[in-house]
Amino acid sequence: MAPFPPESGATAALLTPGTYVVHTGQPDWGLGQVQSAVGVRVTVNFPHAGKQTIDASVVPLRVVEPEDWMP
Repeated sequence: MAPFPPESGATAALLTPGTYVVHTGQPDWGLGQVQSAVGVRVTVNFPHAGKQTIDASVVPLRVVEPEDWMP
């Protein structure tokens, strides 16, 4: 799935706890799992960067299925 444009209002709908995402600007962070999403603030736990709070209106996150993700 392509990164969604933050202005689409899809942040809360797509980025629910448990969703897997990739930070398109930091792919070396690995496959992250959303911990919480409130408005445009999304907290994601990445294996190589730890817990990160991201402003999804600025940073594009790509929703992925773990079995489809290849680093």
